[in-house]
Amino acid sequence: MGGRKVAVERPRCRTVTGQEVHLETHKMFQQEDMLTAAVLERMLYGLSTRKYTHGLEPIDSNIETTGVSKSSVSRRFIRGTRKALAELLHRRLDKDHFLILLIDGVVVARHTVVTAIGIDAGGKKHILGLWEGATENKAVCQALLADLVERGLEVKEGILVVIDGSKALAAAVKDAFGNQAFIQRCRVHKKRNVLEHLPKAEQPWVARKMDAAWREEDPEQALKSLKALAGQLEKNYPGAAASLREGMEETLTVNRLGLPEKLAKSLNSTNIIESANDRVRTYCRNVKRWKSGEQILRWMAASYLEAEKGFHRINGYRELPILKEAMRKKLFPESSTTMQSA
Repeated sequence: MGGRKVAVERPRCRTVTGQEVHLETHKMFQQEDMLTAAVLERMLYGLSTRKYTHGLEPIDSNIETTGVSKSSVSRRFIRGTRKALAELLHRRLDKDHFLILLIDGVVVARHTVVTAIGIDAGGKKHILGLWEGATENKAVCQALLADLVERGLEVKEGILVVIDGSKALAAAVKDAFGNQAFIQRCRVHKKRNVLEHLPKAEQPWVARKMDAAWREEDPEQALKSLKALAGQLEKNYPGAAASLREGMEETLTVNRLGLPEKLAKSLNSTNIIESANDRVRTYCRNVKRWKSGEQILRWMAASYLEAEKGFHRINGYRELPILKEAMRKKLFPESSTTMQSA
């Protein structure tokens, strides 16, 4: 009641032959799932174990209550986050057809948690899984992708994988999915990485040229423009030129797939997963001392599942059939030609 356990009188019920009867209503009173859910929600939204009682609904002071001490709330929160982590790590992924996979890493107390978000054919976002490691290296990313496949992620009809500028992540995706993965490098990360190699006076015009190239409808012309820009930077700013050339073609995947402008804008960066990461950071802001990787995973799992409740469909979701068909044509050009001939 009001976020706490209260004592109630429990009458003893017996049959006419003297056997005690356990009433279903009393069993319902003893269930603590709602109380655990309330603890999770209150702590994720900023209440600490010490101040937990300040967020509870007022009740009659004469009612005997339990389960609101610092230690009780902490134990309940640990049980709840362990349950959330188990739920997330054992989700079956073969019930939905995912067209898009977004992967990104979040650093927490020298631990990197790599998270995957899937977007289904209806444009809905789902937290698919997470994996913890010391850095966002290839082994950690491969472990996450292998776990997703084991739980039913299907990619035989193609999947668009949106990642940041991590070479390790790109290599892991290629190893796991081969040519069935269409990798789109985040343009926001790419632009930021290039501009970091330039003095402030040179950054505006380079940013404009990069944006203009990415707006080109013809992917070959866009690639030509980016290569020309890299050539301009080569002499005075070789670091910027090298950063631009690394993974350059993978920044043009949405162009090569011929996606409409609205859908392409949603999928040419990792903004979708970055938004979820920002909400998770907000939920975890009150944790001052991380004790272990297991604690980090528990908090992250509970936070992502809470963030998932507020997910909306991506902008341009009605155009997702175009993406599906474009990937199919790239993977099975012979069948596409046969269908057109028929």
